[in-house]
Amino acid sequence: MKVFVTGSSSSLAQALLPRLCERPDVEQVTGVDLRPAQFHHAKFDALALDIRSPHLAQRMSGHNYLINMAFVVLRGHMTEAEMFDINVKGSHAVFHAARRAGMQRLIHLSSASVYGSGVHLSEHAPLAPLPQFLYARHKAHLEQLLAIEFPECVRLRPHIILGPHAQPLLKQLLSQPCYVRLPQPQPRLQCVHEDDVAQAIMLCLERNVRGPFNLAVEDNFSFREAIKSRRRVSVPLPLAVARFGLNLAWKYTGWGGEPAWLDGITKTLLINCRRAHTELGWRSRYSAAEVLART
Repeated sequence: MKVFVTGSSSSLAQALLPRLCERPDVEQVTGVDLRPAQFHHAKFDALALDIRSPHLAQRMSGHNYLINMAFVVLRGHMTEAEMFDINVKGSHAVFHAARRAGMQRLIHLSSASVYGSGVHLSEHAPLAPLPQFLYARHKAHLEQLLAIEFPECVRLRPHIILGPHAQPLLKQLLSQPCYVRLPQPQPRLQCVHEDDVAQAIMLCLERNVRGPFNLAVEDNFSFREAIKSRRRVSVPLPLAVARFGLNLAWKYTGWGGEPAWLDGITKTLLINCRRAHTELGWRSRYSAAEVLART
């Protein structure tokens, strides 16, 4: 088994790559990322390459599994057009190159953010990302292309991925002493541990499955509860104040990626993972409180 991984220096890759290289039936893992490799192993080859490079296709030759995790999550001061060019056009081209290379299994890391908001959402729920949230809109756009052109592709939709290697912005949000004051009832969220997402990917390599799969813990929490559980003293901020501060930080430093990230904690988003349970044999091994504690 030879596995081609895009976004191999991403946060999630740090949980996935060791598992891949530990498998006896994995002969080689090739990782592609513009950032320096964060992982080293005798089976792992790192390529410093843009997924839009015309040389990507030839590098795929001989591989039979694709795991696509390359995506701009926090755009900073990157233009919307460039972000779209990488996230949608670039990733779309990756799948066409993989098909030409004859890969037998295509796996894409999407996100539960494609739903926008809702309760007990299954994979049949319509994709309705929050209008200003570019990351979610790009995930949804790419998924629609893959569903039409690559129906054999597995599309994993994890909720907020947390754990020791979590996205730095998520760690910063959970570590700060403030939460947004929101009306009752508090919006509810889910999360999933990075190791459980990595385990779902490993199961996709083994099972003859296709299409979308939701991934999340069974229970849920509010952002306020998450902050209060980690801080003895926490301060509520009016939503307008939080939005103003985030806009200033993004405008002058690029921090936060884009202000629309704040919208995500103002909406309830709860997903149903029954399909992953029955067809993948996957279940979260942690509660929400345990995942938050391990981040």
